[in-house]
Amino acid sequence: MGLRTPLYQQHIDAGAKLVDFGGWDMPIQYQSLIEEHHAVRQHAGVFDVSHMTVVDVQGAQAKAWLQILLANDVEKLDTIGRALYSAMLNDEGGVVDDLIVYRMQQGYRLVVNCGTREKDLRWMQERSQGFDVQITERPELAILAVHGPESIDKVCQLLAPELATQVQALGNFRALEAGDWFIARTGYTGERGLELIIPAEDAPGLWRSLLEIGVKPIGLGARDTLRLEAGMNLYGHDMDESISPLAANMEQTIAWEPATRQFIGRAAVEQHKREQAAGQLPILTGLVLEERGVLREGLRVVCELDGETREGVITSGTFSPTLKHSIALARIPAGCRNCQVDLRGKLIPVRVVQPNFVRFGKKVFE
Repeated sequence: MGLRTPLYQQHIDAGAKLVDFGGWDMPIQYQSLIEEHHAVRQHAGVFDVSHMTVVDVQGAQAKAWLQILLANDVEKLDTIGRALYSAMLNDEGGVVDDLIVYRMQQGYRLVVNCGTREKDLRWMQERSQGFDVQITERPELAILAVHGPESIDKVCQLLAPELATQVQALGNFRALEAGDWFIARTGYTGERGLELIIPAEDAPGLWRSLLEIGVKPIGLGARDTLRLEAGMNLYGHDMDESISPLAANMEQTIAWEPATRQFIGRAAVEQHKREQAAGQLPILTGLVLEERGVLREGLRVVCELDGETREGVITSGTFSPTLKHSIALARIPAGCRNCQVDLRGKLIPVRVVQPNFVRFGKKVFE
C-alpha cells in the first residue's frame, strides 16, 4: 500500500483505477482516458495533485538564497502573487528538479515533484547552510488542479462573490492568498485553469462540489497526454540530473543577467551554452507521426547530419487525442532534420517540429 492523498476515498468512489506513482496510490483513469482528455480540452476537469511537494521558504535571506539555489531569478517576482518556472541545477549543470516558485505575503512557496521529494528537501537543506532561511515542507496541504476552457468559471461558482471577482482577474502565472487557501493561474495542460493549494480537510468537500457542477475527475493518464500535447517536460523522462537544461528545451528557466548572480551550476551551463553555439549539444525537439503507429519513450531516432547517420531517442511519446495521431519529444543531435523512428525494426519517417503541439485546444505547429 502506497501513500494516500486526502482524496483517496473520493477516487475509489468515482471508480478510479489506482496505480503506484512515486510511492503514492494515484488514479491513472476513472472511465476513459480519451474522454477525460477531451473533457479538459473542451470543458473542465479536476486533477488531484496533492502528491506534489509544497515547500515554504521564509527568513531574512530567503530571496538571496533562492537567487543562488535557482537558475531563474526570483528578482523577477517583483509583486506578491507572481509565479516563476525554474529549475534547481547541480554543479555539473544537470537538472536536480524543475519547479514553480511563488512570491507570497510572507516569503516564497515552491512546488516540486513528488518523486524527487527526499532528494529535493535534502538538497535544499544542504545548500541553505550559512543562510538565515527557514525551509518548511507543508504536507498538511492538498492541491487540486482545475483546467479547461470552463475551469475558472466553474471554480468561481463555488467561491464567495468578492473572491470570485479576484480570481477572474488573475493573470497567467499569478496567484492570490485567501486565508489559508492559495489560488494560482498555473498548470500543466496547455489550457486555462487554476491550481488550488488548500488545507487537506477542505479538499474532499471542494472535490465533491466541483463534480456536482459538472467538472470531470481526470487521472494521471490524461494528465500525461495533455502535458505532452502542450510540449511540457516530465522530470525523469525529458530531463534529469544528467541533462543540461539547454538540452531539455529549458533555456527559458535560466536568467543569465545579471552576470554577477552566481547560481548553482552557472559555470557548467555557461560551458553548455558554448557547446550549444558550436552545435555540440543535443536538443529536445518535437516529432510528429501522422501515419499509423505510436511513438513511445525509448524508441531509437535515426537522423542524417552532414551526410552522416546520427541517433537520438524519444524521451516521451503518445497518441494525441486532440490531433488524432502520434507525437513525441525526442533528444537528437542539433541540426538534424531528416529523422526516422525505429518501430519494430522498421524505420518510419517522422516530422521534426517545435516541441509544442497543442495550446488552448488548437494545433500550434506547422
